[in-house]
Amino acid sequence: MSKHDDKLTPMDLNPQNRCFACGPANPGGLQMDIFLTEDRTVVITPVLPPAYDGHPGYVHGGIIATMLDEAMSKSVRARGCPASMTRHMEIDYLRPVPSSAPLRIEGRVTHHEGRKHWSEAKILNANGTVLAQSKGLFVQISPERLKSQAVTKPPTS
Repeated sequence: MSKHDDKLTPMDLNPQNRCFACGPANPGGLQMDIFLTEDRTVVITPVLPPAYDGHPGYVHGGIIATMLDEAMSKSVRARGCPASMTRHMEIDYLRPVPSSAPLRIEGRVTHHEGRKHWSEAKILNANGTVLAQSKGLFVQISPERLKSQAVTKPPTS
């Protein structure tokens, strides 16, 4: 990776979290560790195995989108909004993202108004070249509303 002088602090994640991107309780997920810099920029430093390839040796575009979405979403959370949902997202796939290689993903909030939070993220390779970047709008949701609208599984016989 390129030299960064960040003081990274791990972001607290619920050990029961089943989120595909960061959930430690999801054995089929990416299980990405999330860190924060002093200015609350989100940093993720994954090395993805070939299981997440699209074309051999390169990460699938949907996984790239997931990683960018996660970095932006967590940047909103780092600003004190515990629950938000993606409203809109734009992605520029600039270069292929290699699997089995160190990556650096950075996400930050660029603006907010009330419940709306605009964020951006980028994926960089070991040389600091931007491989993909995104912008998104996230809408704050109250945790109570999320719980009340959660879909429950029907009981099994």
